[in-house]
Amino acid sequence: MKVYRCRVCGEVYIGENKPGSCPFCGAHEKYFVPAKKWDLLKAGALSDITKENLKKALDLELDNTNFYKAVSEKSKDVYISSMFKGLSKVEREHASAICRHLKITRPESTAGSDKASDSDSENVQEANRREKRAVKFYGEARKEVPEEEIREFFKALTEIESDHITLTEQR
Repeated sequence: MKVYRCRVCGEVYIGENKPGSCPFCGAHEKYFVPAKKWDLLKAGALSDITKENLKKALDLELDNTNFYKAVSEKSKDVYISSMFKGLSKVEREHASAICRHLKITRPESTAGSDKASDSDSENVQEANRREKRAVKFYGEARKEVPEEEIREFFKALTEIESDHITLTEQR
């Protein structure tokens, strides 16, 4: 057995091999390193544009967390409820990682049930729209930030959110 850490969220994974993706934040296998070589992405002093983009990212991730949680609680379909519960946890982990970069405490989640539809189909379509918006934003933010480690972080988030698009399109 080996101990690995995710460079995106910092969580620990124990296993014979790296996982295909982080069970906590969804980061791809390439972001896992042996625990003894781990160092959470920490860029030190952040530029103003980076702080601004991280704050926008935090708002996006918290909004998605709340929406997905609300859908998971509202849906009567076990698969849909489970999918959105998992997505909510991943988005919450992204928000926590962003807060570590900003050196702030993660704000408490707020209600999102008013945004969830009674229609699973509409909620899946909304999730797809949200994920596409996230991919677009992270792609743009990655080009703007000067810190290499934050560019890597935004790249990882782009890849993860792209996986979510695939998930919602399969449904």
